[in-house]
Amino acid sequence: MLEGKVALVTGSTSGIGLGIARSLAGAGASIMMNGFGDADDIERLRSQLAEENGVSVAFDGADLSRPDEVNRLVEKTIDVLGGVDVLVNNAGIQFVAPIEEFPDDRWESIIALNLSAAFYSMKAAIPAMKAKGWGRIINVASAHGLVASSNKVAYVAAKHGLVGATKVAALELANHGVTVNAICPGWVLTPLVERQLRDRVEQTGTEIAVEMEQLLAEKQPMLKFTTPVSIGAMAVFLCSDEAETITGATLSIDGGWTAQ
Repeated sequence: MLEGKVALVTGSTSGIGLGIARSLAGAGASIMMNGFGDADDIERLRSQLAEENGVSVAFDGADLSRPDEVNRLVEKTIDVLGGVDVLVNNAGIQFVAPIEEFPDDRWESIIALNLSAAFYSMKAAIPAMKAKGWGRIINVASAHGLVASSNKVAYVAAKHGLVGATKVAALELANHGVTVNAICPGWVLTPLVERQLRDRVEQTGTEIAVEMEQLLAEKQPMLKFTTPVSIGAMAVFLCSDEAETITGATLSIDGGWTAQ
Protein backbone atom coordinates (compact mmCIF):
# COMPACT_ATOMS: atom_id res chain seq x y z
CA MET A 1 0.00 0.00 0.00
CA LEU A 2 2.84 2.39 0.81
CA GLU A 3 5.31 1.25 -1.82
CA GLY A 4 7.26 4.25 -3.06
CA LYS A 5 6.43 6.30 0.04
CA VAL A 6 8.90 7.49 2.69
CA ALA A 7 8.11 7.62 6.40
CA LEU A 8 10.02 9.53 9.05
CA VAL A 9 9.29 8.06 12.49
CA THR A 10 10.79 9.82 15.49
CA GLY A 11 11.62 7.87 18.61
CA SER A 12 11.62 4.67 16.58
CA THR A 13 14.49 2.71 18.10
CA SER A 14 12.19 1.01 20.62
CA GLY A 15 8.64 0.75 21.91
CA ILE A 16 5.73 2.38 20.13
CA GLY A 17 7.90 4.11 17.52
CA LEU A 18 9.61 0.87 16.54
CA GLY A 19 6.23 -0.85 16.28
CA ILE A 20 4.99 1.89 13.94
CA ALA A 21 8.17 1.79 11.87
CA ARG A 22 7.85 -1.98 11.47
CA SER A 23 4.22 -1.71 10.39
CA LEU A 24 4.92 1.05 7.86
CA ALA A 25 7.89 -0.87 6.46
CA GLY A 26 5.69 -3.94 6.21
CA ALA A 27 3.30 -1.87 4.10
CA GLY A 28 6.15 -0.98 1.74
CA ALA A 29 7.38 2.39 2.98
CA SER A 30 11.03 3.32 3.21
CA ILE A 31 11.87 4.40 6.76
CA MET A 32 13.98 7.05 8.43
CA MET A 33 14.53 5.89 12.00
CA ASN A 34 15.42 8.27 14.78
CA GLY A 35 16.12 7.88 18.47
CA PHE A 36 18.67 7.11 21.14
CA GLY A 37 20.30 3.83 22.16
CA ASP A 38 23.30 1.60 21.67
CA ALA A 39 24.75 2.12 18.20
CA ASP A 40 25.18 -1.62 17.52
CA ASP A 41 21.61 -2.38 18.61
CA ILE A 42 20.24 0.39 16.41
CA GLU A 43 22.21 -0.83 13.40
CA ARG A 44 20.91 -4.35 13.99
CA LEU A 45 17.33 -3.04 14.05
CA ARG A 46 17.90 -0.89 10.97
CA SER A 47 19.34 -3.71 8.87
CA GLN A 48 16.72 -6.18 10.10
CA LEU A 49 13.91 -3.80 9.18
CA ALA A 50 15.35 -3.31 5.70
CA GLU A 51 16.03 -6.99 5.02
CA GLU A 52 12.72 -8.31 6.31
CA ASN A 53 10.63 -5.85 4.30
CA GLY A 54 12.76 -5.17 1.22
CA VAL A 55 12.73 -1.41 1.79
CA SER A 56 15.35 1.26 2.36
CA VAL A 57 15.91 2.09 6.01
CA ALA A 58 18.17 4.86 7.27
CA PHE A 59 18.91 6.17 10.75
CA ASP A 60 19.72 9.57 12.16
CA GLY A 61 20.25 10.31 15.84
CA ALA A 62 19.13 13.93 15.71
CA ASP A 63 18.48 15.56 19.09
CA LEU A 64 14.88 16.65 18.64
CA SER A 65 15.01 19.05 21.56
CA ARG A 66 16.96 21.34 19.20
CA PRO A 67 14.98 22.97 16.34
CA ASP A 68 18.00 23.02 14.04
CA GLU A 69 18.42 19.26 14.51
CA VAL A 70 14.75 18.67 13.71
CA ASN A 71 15.08 20.64 10.49
CA ARG A 72 18.26 18.78 9.59
CA LEU A 73 16.52 15.42 10.16
CA VAL A 74 13.70 16.29 7.77
CA GLU A 75 16.16 17.58 5.18
CA LYS A 76 18.28 14.44 5.50
CA THR A 77 15.22 12.22 5.03
CA ILE A 78 14.41 14.05 1.82
CA ASP A 79 18.01 13.91 0.60
CA VAL A 80 18.68 10.25 1.48
CA LEU A 81 15.30 8.63 0.86
CA GLY A 82 13.69 11.01 -1.61
CA GLY A 83 10.97 12.70 0.42
CA VAL A 84 8.80 12.71 3.52
CA ASP A 85 5.36 11.36 2.69
CA VAL A 86 4.52 10.13 6.18
CA LEU A 87 5.63 11.95 9.32
CA VAL A 88 5.15 10.22 12.66
CA ASN A 89 5.93 12.36 15.69
CA ASN A 90 6.38 9.79 18.41
CA ALA A 91 9.47 10.76 20.42
CA GLY A 92 8.75 11.65 24.02
CA ILE A 93 10.00 11.61 27.59
CA GLN A 94 8.32 11.64 30.99
CA PHE A 95 8.99 12.88 34.51
CA VAL A 96 6.74 12.65 37.55
CA ALA A 97 6.54 15.17 40.42
CA PRO A 98 4.04 17.59 42.00
CA ILE A 99 3.94 21.02 40.33
CA GLU A 100 5.62 22.81 43.23
CA GLU A 101 8.48 20.30 43.13
CA PHE A 102 8.72 19.94 39.35
CA PRO A 103 12.27 20.87 38.19
CA ASP A 104 12.39 23.73 35.69
CA ASP A 105 14.81 21.89 33.43
CA ARG A 106 12.50 18.85 33.29
CA TRP A 107 9.60 21.07 32.23
CA GLU A 108 11.68 22.64 29.47
CA SER A 109 13.02 19.31 28.16
CA ILE A 110 9.60 17.61 28.10
CA ILE A 111 7.93 20.52 26.30
CA ALA A 112 10.83 20.70 23.85
CA LEU A 113 10.78 17.02 22.90
CA ASN A 114 7.10 16.10 23.31
CA LEU A 115 5.58 19.23 21.77
CA SER A 116 7.98 21.69 20.14
CA ALA A 117 9.76 18.98 18.13
CA ALA A 118 6.46 18.03 16.52
CA PHE A 119 5.82 21.66 15.57
CA TYR A 120 9.23 22.01 13.96
CA SER A 121 9.01 18.70 12.11
CA MET A 122 5.56 19.52 10.73
CA LYS A 123 6.75 22.98 9.71
CA ALA A 124 9.69 21.45 7.85
CA ALA A 125 7.79 18.58 6.20
CA ILE A 126 4.53 20.26 5.18
CA PRO A 127 5.87 22.21 2.14
CA ALA A 128 7.01 19.00 0.41
CA MET A 129 3.73 17.26 1.21
CA LYS A 130 1.71 20.17 -0.18
CA ALA A 131 3.87 20.18 -3.32
CA LYS A 132 3.09 16.47 -3.86
CA GLY A 133 -0.55 16.86 -2.97
CA TRP A 134 -0.32 13.91 -0.59
CA GLY A 135 0.87 13.40 2.95
CA ARG A 136 0.09 11.81 6.28
CA ILE A 137 1.05 13.31 9.62
CA ILE A 138 0.47 11.14 12.68
CA ASN A 139 1.17 12.60 16.09
CA VAL A 140 1.43 10.06 18.88
CA ALA A 141 -0.25 11.85 21.76
CA SER A 142 -1.62 9.85 24.68
CA ALA A 143 -4.70 9.36 26.79
CA HIS A 144 -2.99 12.23 28.62
CA GLY A 145 -3.65 14.39 25.60
CA LEU A 146 -7.35 14.13 26.50
CA VAL A 147 -7.42 13.73 30.28
CA ALA A 148 -5.03 14.44 33.13
CA SER A 149 -3.25 12.62 35.93
CA SER A 150 -1.60 14.09 38.99
CA ASN A 151 2.16 14.71 39.06
CA LYS A 152 2.53 14.77 35.27
CA VAL A 153 2.09 18.46 34.54
CA ALA A 154 4.66 18.77 31.74
CA TYR A 155 3.67 15.55 29.97
CA VAL A 156 -0.06 16.31 30.16
CA ALA A 157 0.47 19.90 29.00
CA ALA A 158 2.64 18.77 26.10
CA LYS A 159 0.23 16.06 24.97
CA HIS A 160 -2.79 18.38 25.21
CA GLY A 161 -0.80 20.88 23.16
CA LEU A 162 0.04 18.19 20.61
CA VAL A 163 -3.65 17.39 20.19
CA GLY A 164 -4.36 21.08 19.62
CA ALA A 165 -1.54 21.42 17.10
CA THR A 166 -2.89 18.35 15.28
CA LYS A 167 -6.28 19.98 14.85
CA VAL A 168 -4.81 23.25 13.60
CA ALA A 169 -2.63 21.45 11.04
CA ALA A 170 -5.61 19.35 9.91
CA LEU A 171 -7.64 22.50 9.21
CA GLU A 172 -4.82 24.19 7.33
CA LEU A 173 -4.13 21.12 5.16
CA ALA A 174 -7.69 19.90 4.65
CA ASN A 175 -7.68 20.60 0.91
CA HIS A 176 -4.06 19.80 0.14
CA GLY A 177 -4.27 16.01 0.21
CA VAL A 178 -2.63 15.89 3.64
CA THR A 179 -4.30 14.45 6.73
CA VAL A 180 -3.19 15.08 10.30
CA ASN A 181 -4.33 12.89 13.18
CA ALA A 182 -3.38 12.05 16.75
CA ILE A 183 -3.22 8.53 18.13
CA CYS A 184 -3.91 8.50 21.87
CA PRO A 185 -2.74 5.26 23.52
CA GLY A 186 -3.40 4.18 27.07
CA TRP A 187 -1.09 1.66 28.73
CA VAL A 188 1.22 0.15 26.12
CA LEU A 189 3.44 -2.85 26.81
CA THR A 190 6.82 -1.43 25.83
CA PRO A 191 10.29 -2.35 27.14
CA LEU A 192 10.09 0.69 29.44
CA VAL A 193 6.80 -0.46 30.98
CA GLU A 194 8.13 -4.01 31.27
CA ARG A 195 11.05 -2.67 33.31
CA GLN A 196 8.63 -0.73 35.51
CA LEU A 197 6.65 -3.90 36.12
CA ARG A 198 9.77 -5.84 37.05
CA ASP A 199 10.74 -3.07 39.48
CA ARG A 200 7.29 -3.25 41.08
CA VAL A 201 7.63 -7.02 41.47
CA GLU A 202 10.99 -6.57 43.21
CA GLN A 203 9.51 -3.96 45.54
CA THR A 204 6.33 -5.85 46.42
CA GLY A 205 7.38 -9.48 46.10
CA THR A 206 4.28 -10.29 44.06
CA GLU A 207 4.09 -11.77 40.57
CA ILE A 208 4.31 -9.98 37.24
CA ALA A 209 0.69 -10.84 36.37
CA VAL A 210 -0.52 -9.24 39.60
CA GLU A 211 1.45 -6.05 38.98
CA MET A 212 0.23 -5.87 35.37
CA GLU A 213 -3.40 -6.04 36.47
CA GLN A 214 -2.92 -3.50 39.24
CA LEU A 215 -1.14 -1.06 36.93
CA LEU A 216 -3.86 -1.34 34.30
CA ALA A 217 -6.67 -1.04 36.83
CA GLU A 218 -5.37 2.34 37.98
CA LYS A 219 -6.68 3.86 34.73
CA GLN A 220 -8.26 1.35 32.35
CA PRO A 221 -11.56 -0.55 32.58
CA MET A 222 -10.09 -3.11 30.17
CA LEU A 223 -7.31 -4.98 31.93
CA LYS A 224 -5.25 -5.47 28.81
CA PHE A 225 -2.23 -3.68 27.44
CA THR A 226 -2.19 -2.17 23.98
CA THR A 227 0.77 -3.38 21.91
CA PRO A 228 3.08 -1.38 19.65
CA VAL A 229 1.92 -3.68 16.82
CA SER A 230 -1.68 -2.54 17.32
CA ILE A 231 -0.66 1.11 17.22
CA GLY A 232 1.39 0.41 14.11
CA ALA A 233 -1.66 -1.12 12.43
CA MET A 234 -3.67 2.00 13.25
CA ALA A 235 -0.94 4.16 11.72
CA VAL A 236 -0.97 2.09 8.52
CA PHE A 237 -4.74 2.47 8.27
CA LEU A 238 -4.44 6.25 8.64
CA CYS A 239 -2.09 6.21 5.65
CA SER A 240 -4.56 4.32 3.48
CA ASP A 241 -6.91 5.73 0.85
CA GLU A 242 -9.81 4.55 2.96
CA ALA A 243 -8.76 7.03 5.66
CA GLU A 244 -8.42 10.02 3.35
CA THR A 245 -11.23 11.96 5.07
CA ILE A 246 -10.10 11.17 8.60
CA THR A 247 -8.29 14.30 9.70
CA GLY A 248 -8.06 16.32 12.89
CA ALA A 249 -9.13 13.23 14.83
CA THR A 250 -7.97 12.02 18.22
CA LEU A 251 -8.05 8.25 17.99
CA SER A 252 -8.08 6.56 21.38
CA ILE A 253 -6.60 3.11 21.73
CA ASP A 254 -6.74 2.95 25.51
CA GLY A 255 -8.84 0.10 26.86
CA GLY A 256 -11.64 2.50 27.78
CA TRP A 257 -9.44 4.88 29.79
CA THR A 258 -10.99 8.08 28.37
CA ALA A 259 -14.52 6.65 28.14
CA GLN A 260 -14.95 7.07 31.89
